[in-house]
Amino acid sequence: MNKEFSKTNFLELKDHAYLMMSKAYAPYSKFQVGAALLAENKKMFGGCNVENAAYPEGTCAEAGAISAMVAGGGMIIKTMCVISQSEKIVSPCGGCRQKISEFSTEDTKVFLMNVKGDFKIFTVEDLLPFSFSEFDHLIKY
Repeated sequence: MNKEFSKTNFLELKDHAYLMMSKAYAPYSKFQVGAALLAENKKMFGGCNVENAAYPEGTCAEAGAISAMVAGGGMIIKTMCVISQSEKIVSPCGGCRQKISEFSTEDTKVFLMNVKGDFKIFTVEDLLPFSFSEFDHLIKY
């Protein structure tokens, strides 16, 4: 874990992710997800999944947290915690992996948790190896 991140930060992120999961709007899948992140400006932001009858027009928890971060003046995810209602640890969807990558550094840590509180820690590279970046279009093959 990076020097700036502490057990207290983790507990706050976990609690905020749980709170966000409890606010999820998931009447179709019944699968609630919450996300909380700590940005470089030391502010915490959260999001929950919000489904829509016009599938797939819903919003993922991770995307909601990132949107809140950007609206709140943050641009870099230092640490993120994602929790799902599952008893298994579930990974973000591909689109959210790319969104997380877009606002992360090589030091960003992502905690994925299940409803029992078990967790695994990932780097963004673990979640999305060979990710597309803003500079990839400049590479000449």
